[in-house]
Order: sequence, then structure tokens, then C-alpha cells
Amino acid sequence: MLKDTKLYSILNNKCPKCHQGDFFIDKHAYNLKTFVKMHDKCSHCGEVFNKEVGFYYGAMYVSYGLNIAYGVALFLVMVLLLKLNVLVFLFSFLGLVVVLFPVTMRISRLMYINLFVSYDKTIK
Repeated sequence: MLKDTKLYSILNNKCPKCHQGDFFIDKHAYNLKTFVKMHDKCSHCGEVFNKEVGFYYGAMYVSYGLNIAYGVALFLVMVLLLKLNVLVFLFSFLGLVVVLFPVTMRISRLMYINLFVSYDKTIK
């Protein structure tokens, strides 16, 4: 369905070039010892994931944007719809950011590399 889109690579932790090789070594984001470890290159097409030293520093900006989106969505639900106290929102947001940190970090890296690497449908 989404095989030819960048969204497929991001949601399935796949190589941005061939959409077949795994991007991260461990499939589970909540294995805290290995959630950040990536393959050096794609096992299927050979695309190098570590482009240069410090390449993924740019993913911090993507992560920041994702956290802002979480905060806005949580604020709309908790404060505007449910009429809860802002202090409850702040502590809930802090908890949400801590709990979703591994997932956010992985998604931000995948989103960032997908900005620079395009899908090549000729790779089988």
C-alpha cells in the first residue's frame, strides 16, 4: 500500500532507498540497551546509513518538532476539551515525552535520513 512512500520507511523502520533492509538492529524501540543502534549499511541494497560524522544531529530538530506536536495535541485534549488544570497538562506532557523518547528518537532519525535519500524502485 505505502511501499513507494517515505512514510513506509519511517513507520516500518526500513531502509529509505530500498524499503527492504532494516534500519535499526533491534526491532523493538523499548529495548533500552539497543534501541539507538543502527546498521552501518543496508543488508539489501548497501545504502550507507551513517553518512558522515554528526549527520544525525539534524534529527534533533525533527525530534523537537515531534515533541511540540505531542504537546499541542495533548494541550488541546486536556486543557481545551477536558478542561483540566494546566499543571496536570505539564506533568502529563513530561511523562509522555519520557515514555515516548525511544520511539521519537527512532522516528526522527528515520525522518531525517528520508529527507536526503530517495526510494529507488528499480532495486529488487
